[in-house]
Amino acid sequence: MGKKDKKGETTDGSSEEEYVVEKVLDKRTVKGKVQYLLKWKGYKEEESTWEPEENLDCEDLIKTFENARKEKEKEKAKKPEDRGKKRVRESSEETSTGRKGRGTSVSSVEEPKESKRERKEDKTKSGFDKGLKAEKIIGASDATGELMFLIKWADSDEAELVPAKVANVKCPQQVIAFYEERLTWHTPAESE
Repeated sequence: MGKKDKKGETTDGSSEEEYVVEKVLDKRTVKGKVQYLLKWKGYKEEESTWEPEENLDCEDLIKTFENARKEKEKEKAKKPEDRGKKRVRESSEETSTGRKGRGTSVSSVEEPKESKRERKEDKTKSGFDKGLKAEKIIGASDATGELMFLIKWADSDEAELVPAKVANVKCPQQVIAFYEERLTWHTPAESE
């Protein structure tokens, strides 16, 4: 990749504009492919874009970002009581050549950090933790080695697998109804 000269043509003869990566902001995986959120030199942070790893030519910035990320994870593991506090991100002032062209604007893809955090918490919470009431148990599974009930929530189209131990305490009447629906009586054949 050649750098852009004053005439708008690159030194390798092509006329595509080349962008320079200022820093790596974030990382995600989409359909098994790693993507990095890049802040482009000379552009606002709102214009940052998600780019596939294979299109990038800024190994030093990626390595710096990954090392900083690993350090943050180590700190979080050491100090679980500090999880609620915000931390300032240290960034590198280095710049490196990025790829040709630009991708999707972050403003249309990126969401505020708080809403992502809340959504992750919502996914880890069960319906009971969210204040939902069990309408009916529609199935059961022990595929994970633990008995789980598939619970349909009242006033919602959602259903969720909940450990039987939790359901037995939170909605015992629905557990009884589930078992009663599947109860079959076997009467011994009369002897002749």
